[in-house]
Amino acid sequence: DGVEALLDALDRCTEQPEPTADFGARVFKVARDAQGNRLTYMKITGGSLAVRTQLSGEEDGGWQEKVNQLRVYSGEKFTAVERAEPGMVVAATGLTHTAPGMGLGAAAGALPPVLEPVLSYRVGLPEGCDAHTMLQNLRQLEEEDPLLRVVWNEQLGEIHLQLMGEVQLEILQNILQERFGLEVTFSEGGILYKETLTAAVEGIGHYEPLRHYAEVHLLLEPAPRGSGVQLAADCPPDTLAENWQRLILTHLAERTHPGVLIGAPLTDVRITLAAGRAHQKHTEGGDFRQATYRAVRQGLRMAAAGDGVQLLEPWYDFTLELPADALGRAMADVQRMCGSFNAPETLPNSENTVRLTGRLPVATARGYAREVAAYTHGLGRWAVLPAGYDACHNTDEVLAAAGYDPD
Repeated sequence: DGVEALLDALDRCTEQPEPTADFGARVFKVARDAQGNRLTYMKITGGSLAVRTQLSGEEDGGWQEKVNQLRVYSGEKFTAVERAEPGMVVAATGLTHTAPGMGLGAAAGALPPVLEPVLSYRVGLPEGCDAHTMLQNLRQLEEEDPLLRVVWNEQLGEIHLQLMGEVQLEILQNILQERFGLEVTFSEGGILYKETLTAAVEGIGHYEPLRHYAEVHLLLEPAPRGSGVQLAADCPPDTLAENWQRLILTHLAERTHPGVLIGAPLTDVRITLAAGRAHQKHTEGGDFRQATYRAVRQGLRMAAAGDGVQLLEPWYDFTLELPADALGRAMADVQRMCGSFNAPETLPNSENTVRLTGRLPVATARGYAREVAAYTHGLGRWAVLPAGYDACHNTDEVLAAAGYDPD
C-alpha cells in the first residue's frame, strides 16, 4: 500500500543530480545469487561502465578488479547487459572489495555510517559446526550488512557480534537458518564501552632489543565527544626523518588502541607525534610499530594513575508518547534508568496524550519497550535514536565486572 504515492513524492521532492562526464557509481548493496556469486549493486552516477572494465579503490591497502558481468534485475530474474549508463541500477559480479556506501570512480569515498552498533552478543555454535566455518559464514553476512560487526576473540576462542538490537538479531538468526541451515543461539548482549582521556598526557615508547632501536614520544590530549582518534605530527624533520614520522602515523592509524580501564577501544583523543629517534644502522620498520604501541600504552597508564582516563557508554535520545495518567510512572522510570528528560508536552489535537523526550544510557533502556506496552496497555509509543557516547553512569560496577588487568 502507498508505494505509488511514495514514488510520486520522491519524484516531486528530490532532484536528479547532473551525471558527471567521467565514470562514477555508488554501491548500495552487496548480496549473493543462488549460485553463491557475489553481487555488487550500484547506481551509475556518471560516465558509463562496460563489462570487463578494471575498477580500483583505496580500501584494504588498494585493490584492482575486473567486472565480469553486469545484470539488471527484476525480482529474481535478471538480464545481462554489456554497458551501464548514468541512472541505471546494476549488479556487478567479479568484485570482492566493495561495501555498501562505497563510491567508485568519480564518486570515490565512502559515505559515513549513520548508525554504529552498541550491543555485543556471543555466538553459540550449533552441534557439528566449528568456529572457523561459522566465522566464514558471518564474514559473508558482514559484507552485506553495514550494521553488523563480527569480532573473533582469540583469547576466549569465541565469536562476538556487534549489533543494534534484538530485531537485527532475529533477522540474522533467520538468514543463518535459510542460507546455511544453521540453528544459532546468542547469549545476552553486552554493552560496547569505549575509553577516553580527561587530561593531556605524554606517552613514551622505547624498543631496544639486540640490533634493534626505536623511540617515540607522543602527546595524548582529550578531543571533542564523537571526534574519534585524530592524528597529527609536530616533530622537526632534523630530529626524525619524515619517512619515519609517516610510518609512526601509519602504525597509530592501523589498529584500535585498547584502553587501560577495561581494554575498551580508545576514542575522542588527539595523538600528536612530538619527538622520536632512530638509529642509522639498527632501526627497522617493525621497531617503530613496537615503540608506537608502547608509547600509547604508557601514556594511558600514566593518565590512569592520575585519574585522567574516563569510561564512556552509548546513550539514546528517546521519545515517549503515552496517556497523561501514565506520565508520572514514565518520569520515575527515566530517573531510575539514570536518564534525564525535558518538560512534558501535550500533543496537539489530543488532550489525553503527552510526549516526553530526553536521553538515557543504552544499558538501562534495554527491554523498556515491553514495559511501556504493559503499563500503558498498548497505547504508549517508545522510540530511541543513538546519541553517541558519553560518560558511563555506573563506572565502578563495570570496572568490577570486567576484572581487567592492564598489566
